[in-house]
Amino acid sequence: MATIPVKSALALSAAALVLAAAPPATARPSPSSPSGRCAAPAEVHRALTELTSGDHITGASVLADGPCGRWTAASGTADLRTGRPMNTTDRLRVGSVTKTFTATVVLQLAAEHRLSLDTSVDHYLPGLIDAHGYDGRRITVRQLLRHTSGLPDYLDAPEWEHPERLRHRHFAPRELIARALELPRPEGTWHYATTNYLLLGLIVRQVTGHAPEAETSRRIIAPLGLRDTYWPGDETRIRGRYSHSYFTGEDGRRVDGTDWNTSFGGVGGALVSTQADLLRFATALFGGRLLPPPELAEMRRTVAADPDRLWPGARYGLGLISSPLTCGGVWWGHAGTVPGGHRALVAVGPGGRRVAVALDQVPDSLRAELDFQHLVDVSLCPAGTSERTAA
Repeated sequence: MATIPVKSALALSAAALVLAAAPPATARPSPSSPSGRCAAPAEVHRALTELTSGDHITGASVLADGPCGRWTAASGTADLRTGRPMNTTDRLRVGSVTKTFTATVVLQLAAEHRLSLDTSVDHYLPGLIDAHGYDGRRITVRQLLRHTSGLPDYLDAPEWEHPERLRHRHFAPRELIARALELPRPEGTWHYATTNYLLLGLIVRQVTGHAPEAETSRRIIAPLGLRDTYWPGDETRIRGRYSHSYFTGEDGRRVDGTDWNTSFGGVGGALVSTQADLLRFATALFGGRLLPPPELAEMRRTVAADPDRLWPGARYGLGLISSPLTCGGVWWGHAGTVPGGHRALVAVGPGGRRVAVALDQVPDSLRAELDFQHLVDVSLCPAGTSERTAA
């Protein structure tokens, strides 16, 4: 449920070369803000076209807010069957961006003194983590949020090498957690694992008496008016208007992966949303509407992330990624991927700039992954080389 690691991108690049890509639509001119002062930078249009024409990504779009207002840009196709162009208003599966929603709920409960970040997992879920050398008494809530628990990711199990074979199955959190405990202990002190967030969901349920999805809806989705954001449960289809998503099948062909049971992601990766809703969420979070200042500061205390599981320079806080920008400073936010092909990213950069990026096909080569990161960078950095530093 994370962004595609560089090693995985390299391994998949051969498959990308055999795709028979449909001719993508070129990047369309973006509407200006009401004041007429704001439009998508030319570098953004070039980056979008490179993704869809050069890298054969089916569709890509950017929705941004900044000092001059809101702008949009898109390239490629949202639905290959009808030829409908990619846009910034369709719903999509946002993958691990879900983790920031879940982390926010956990930190709200900490602010209410209903749980403690430095209390053990075993205190809330007695005996659940007690197998194959894993000990819940030695793992804290903070470590779950930050991916420093030392727990493996159930998605690293061999059966997930071909996730399309499991696309219609229902998975329960405890089933997936038990599977993770059968895997070898990860190397290093930081290991991205959706296992951590399934455990956080169980802790939320234990503390509140409510499903974590219900708590997220009550505390975040409803108050912010995120009308296009919802938990799909076992529904395999996306409600309303959505972009299709595509992945490379075992035979090397492009496959429509939109219909998918994402119960395997749970509170670590199952949300459906739109780019506008993600921007509203990020604006509220970093604007202090969702968390008191001490908890928001805790969220931004980071450790170095494994570049093979994210990317070089990335750091991880409590449900937040920080990543350096070529124009100086960092962006804060999260990225997410689902095996069916959707990828989402929401980020807040310097100077009040905010961006939500969507793809309807996951980059499956190193070049495409770097082009995606470049798109995020040029969307958040001021236009003009005088305002940028060398990469």
